[in-house]
Amino acid sequence: MRNVILAAASALCLMACATPQERAQQQQLEMERMMAEFGPACSQLGYAMQSDPWRDCVLQSAQRSGRSGISTSIFGGFGSGGRGSGIGIGIGIGR
Repeated sequence: MRNVILAAASALCLMACATPQERAQQQQLEMERMMAEFGPACSQLGYAMQSDPWRDCVLQSAQRSGRSGISTSIFGGFGSGGRGSGIGIGIGIGR
């Protein structure tokens, strides 16, 4: 638990120093990781790959696992009960 908090604090500090382009790239990489990890399970559940319902399934699966740090809102994750990174760039993935 201590390592998770330390890693999250370090990531937050690094993100605060990053340019908007770097933050966008970090969130894109995180989304690609989630798609690789949760995408096959969502496909097996019957969702067509790269469809909006499939993306919703990927995001919800990541949230349930507690591993989602991506925000699809321009306002960040604070509006969703404090989950997320708090730094949103509106990458357009989601609903």
